[in-house]
Amino acid sequence: MGEIFSSRRSRLRRQLKQIDAQGALISDPVNVRYLTGFTGDSTYLLLAGARQIFISDSRYETQIEQECPGLDVEIRDASQTTEQLAAQVINRVKPGLLAIEADALSKANYDGLADSIKSTPMVDTTGLVRGLRAIKDKTELETIRRAIKVAQKSFQTICAQLLPKQTELEIAFELEHQIRRLGGEGCAFPPIVGVGPQAALPHAHPGKSSIDAAPFVLIDWGAKVCGYLSDLTRVVVTGKISAKFERVYETVLRAQQAAIDRIRPGAALVDVDSAARSVIADAGFGKYFGHGLGHGFGLEIHEPPRLSPISKDVLETGMVVTVEPGIYLPGWGGVRIEDDVLVTSDGHELLSSLPRDWESHCVDCG
Repeated sequence: MGEIFSSRRSRLRRQLKQIDAQGALISDPVNVRYLTGFTGDSTYLLLAGARQIFISDSRYETQIEQECPGLDVEIRDASQTTEQLAAQVINRVKPGLLAIEADALSKANYDGLADSIKSTPMVDTTGLVRGLRAIKDKTELETIRRAIKVAQKSFQTICAQLLPKQTELEIAFELEHQIRRLGGEGCAFPPIVGVGPQAALPHAHPGKSSIDAAPFVLIDWGAKVCGYLSDLTRVVVTGKISAKFERVYETVLRAQQAAIDRIRPGAALVDVDSAARSVIADAGFGKYFGHGLGHGFGLEIHEPPRLSPISKDVLETGMVVTVEPGIYLPGWGGVRIEDDVLVTSDGHELLSSLPRDWESHCVDCG
């Protein structure tokens, strides 16, 4: 594993050369984990030439030795802050032009650091490491596949156990239970569970509505495995559906497939989004699909790239994205179908394998 993290730091150093920086202070805990494997927080990583130095506190001294052997470590005591120790180390090693994660430090911490390292020039960066994280390596892909499998199995288990008076909250709690039972660390994010009209809220909060209150329930969930996440959505049919439901569902399904068919290296993100959005608009539901088509994910549930009408980038081999078109009709309900897709060298691979037709998710709650 050490070679993987060393390779990631080497990629970052190449990025730093492009902005003429000789060092970087990584303060976002997710980025620190990506570059080192360290799973704690309140810890900075300083890259200065060939050196890599952890700046942390005594709570994590042993953990750093276990998870990141071979890296230099500076440990603060209770008399100083992480920023103060970071300033001392920077003043000592004199890294040259130092890249700072401007989007990961509060203004107070940023200003305090700048005042303490006046002899070291700084350059503000945004998304430097997150951009690297958009391309998943082999180890990341293996872990994401595991997270998807755990999520899918947990969903299948709760569908087999649904009861008429089960509430949205109870379903969300049971998803968490099943994910942990299957070896996951927990949910990738608080599950979205919306019965009937509540499904018209793209980010509905689970409440006390029971699933017998409407003929369908939307469930958006994911699992966390070894820090990596998955993200899926399905609509479960629990009663007699209408022709309107069938029309809405089939429209969303066609939109999703149209977008998936466009995924390949070099494809413009805006074009992939447009492929789905056009299907929904042509069916007369254009104003009821207001969010972007999808997003990257990995150590965080929302990572680059973003698939939306204003995206300016293109897909690259190794990116993993969600494809999640939806139609949301206030007072009636909503349908969203979401799957996880890998961009391969010659096209794409659908990583999630749950059936996407609504007939496969009809359950008997009697």
